[in-house]
Amino acid sequence: MKRVLPPLNALRAFEAAGRLGSFKEAAAELHVTQGAVSQHVRLLEDWLGAPLFERHHRRVALTPAARGYLEEIGPLFGQLAEATARYGTPAAVTRTLTVNAVATFALRWLVPRLAMFLSDHPGVDVRVQTSSESVESLNDAWDVIIRGGPDTFYGYSTRPFLHEERIPVCSPALLKRLPLRRTNDLQRHILLHTASLPRLWPEWLAKADHPALVPASNLTFDHFYLTVQAAIDGVGVAMGPTALIVDDLATGRLVTPFAGPCLPSRSYFMYVPEGRAEDELVQHFCSWLEREGARPTPLTQASEDQAAGLTGLPRSSRRIATPRSRRR
Repeated sequence: MKRVLPPLNALRAFEAAGRLGSFKEAAAELHVTQGAVSQHVRLLEDWLGAPLFERHHRRVALTPAARGYLEEIGPLFGQLAEATARYGTPAAVTRTLTVNAVATFALRWLVPRLAMFLSDHPGVDVRVQTSSESVESLNDAWDVIIRGGPDTFYGYSTRPFLHEERIPVCSPALLKRLPLRRTNDLQRHILLHTASLPRLWPEWLAKADHPALVPASNLTFDHFYLTVQAAIDGVGVAMGPTALIVDDLATGRLVTPFAGPCLPSRSYFMYVPEGRAEDELVQHFCSWLEREGARPTPLTQASEDQAAGLTGLPRSSRRIATPRSRRR
């Protein structure tokens, strides 16, 4: 007797969407677009001649008949995955992790560290896209979204992993030309700004008790990573995001000319769709982010030195040491 089977890709899309209760999360799991999942589900509904989902705002719900259908076919996908794992070769099973992050964070923190994650997870591909859109505004589904926080979004779990503050930074070459011994010396310098954060320098100068200070000049960029690069190139003094200049401080490309004050900033958070939170690869990546975010930095060592009464000079006069391993 000939077996009559529905379109298997459509069946796979239905199983994922029904199990997760979301076309968006099913798209993330299957590494296709949300529109592709919707098309496959409609194809299966046409093939069966019956609706499978009731569409609601942001969520979908199985019809009673579809719920029973899913209970019968769901275990078959599990058996298929187990059989593939038993008879397939490790090289044949490749997972793709999709990550969406803001551009400056991806460029200055995530990308330089991703090789370490991939070396510990052979057979995993990572797809990174940069965006400044809010979590709710993203069109495609992602395994992990990295944004500032804390914020709350329906359907996402939230975890912090990287603390950040902002403090003036510049290149050692610039300090040789124009020393910064006190805050008032900034009058001789170019201050570097980012258009999206115009209040950073005024807030820091007010906190440093020099609200009326006028610099030699101001230079504004549209992206934070350009502002930081200008500081590295010795153009002027920038308000550096501490989390994203760790490597530059450690190698001496940047120094912190003043011991303080530091401006508070939003920390970095990972936002994970609820349907992806139990995925083993996603959990590994999130744990890796937390471990990397907890690594001590040159600035945490400087804070320890201050607490021990060892720092009476501006930071530009001190050697930045690589701190011993500890968790903050």
